[in-house]
Amino acid sequence: MREPQPTPAEPRPASGPDASGGDPPKSGKRKGSLFGPGLIIAASFIGPGTITTSIVTGASYGFALAWAIVFSIVATIVLQEMASRLGLGGRIGLGEAMRRTFANPVAKILMVILVVSAIGIGGAAYAGGDTTGTALAVSSVLPIPVWIIVVAIILAIAGLLISGSYKVVEKVLMVMVVILALLFIATTFVVQPPFLEALKGMFVPSIPAGAALTAIALIGTTVVPYNVFLHASLVQENWGDMEENKAIREARIDTVSSIAIGGMITLAVMATAFGGMFVHGIAAETGTDLAKALEPLLGDAAGWVFAIGLFCAGFTSALAGPLGAAYAICGVLGLSTDMKSWSFRLVWILVLAVGAFIALTGFEPVSIIIIAQAANGLLLPIIAIFLLITMNNKELLGKHANGIVSNVVGVLITLVVIGLAVYQLGGLIGLW
Repeated sequence: MREPQPTPAEPRPASGPDASGGDPPKSGKRKGSLFGPGLIIAASFIGPGTITTSIVTGASYGFALAWAIVFSIVATIVLQEMASRLGLGGRIGLGEAMRRTFANPVAKILMVILVVSAIGIGGAAYAGGDTTGTALAVSSVLPIPVWIIVVAIILAIAGLLISGSYKVVEKVLMVMVVILALLFIATTFVVQPPFLEALKGMFVPSIPAGAALTAIALIGTTVVPYNVFLHASLVQENWGDMEENKAIREARIDTVSSIAIGGMITLAVMATAFGGMFVHGIAAETGTDLAKALEPLLGDAAGWVFAIGLFCAGFTSALAGPLGAAYAICGVLGLSTDMKSWSFRLVWILVLAVGAFIALTGFEPVSIIIIAQAANGLLLPIIAIFLLITMNNKELLGKHANGIVSNVVGVLITLVVIGLAVYQLGGLIGLW
């Protein structure tokens, strides 16, 4: 793989956040809010899968695996910060950067196949699961058929995306992240887990017997490949009109604080299960087991707390999935990444439609998910390596290229990501 070189002669798409040619605007004004893209990334990785995995982990192992969440948050911050610097410092999306880098036609085709299978097909499968989980959460407290809720959710997501407004999507996801944070942090203080033991679990790594795959699952639900594509484009939507240095400073603050909030929510869910179930010897096989365990403390409100939390988690992931897939696929194909362009809309419509089919028919896409997991296992290390190479390209990024500290931390995280990918792929093909 060679380092990407700037190619001024190559025309960029006529519109879209990664399509701005020439000198960046210097108006000093942001298009969106001070916090935005980072919160969307946090909203993306806090889905029903993350909530359920954290509940089952907290009930089964207490806070022993909390360090895995801490590591995954640090890794996510490092990778997403690089992506945001690429978007603002290089004025280019990750998909476009990959398309320019893989000059060999065979390598380019393989890259497109990998991105589409990992992010497009996988995103559709996961969107179906997220939508189903969201609908089940609502139906647990309201006497409404699941299929009606699924249709309502799909229409709501389609309505938000068809608006083509980044600000609208940002505000909806921000509100839901705030609700998630308030709900689960409040329940943590209600159940009062042993906080000293919780702190130990966060900073003293240990893997109880039989918990290795669970630790990997906790990391895998947080470090998500399509979020890197999503972030590099969203920062341009939010800070595209701002002076470069100021934009990167604000984006870094947003990235660190927002993803840390996402990690805090995940830890709060685990802590709630720890204090409400593990210390009382109550097992959990599904997320709804936590609601039952909280009934002595919260009464009838327990079901509503869990349902609202799972609804927010599911809706945000189901919305961010098609959005991220559209940015990634359009980027690698050289299509416009303007949210209002028909190529962009066509991608998210297809992803959302497949997700709706899965949710409405009850189809269990096991084989599709296995393929998507394998593709994700291959894609994430490639993205991490590619980011490191790209972020050291001073011709593209100038003074915003990686320094020594960023490179050392990035290399360490990349090595861990490669190890996790090997372990994950080995498990999928039955090596262990």
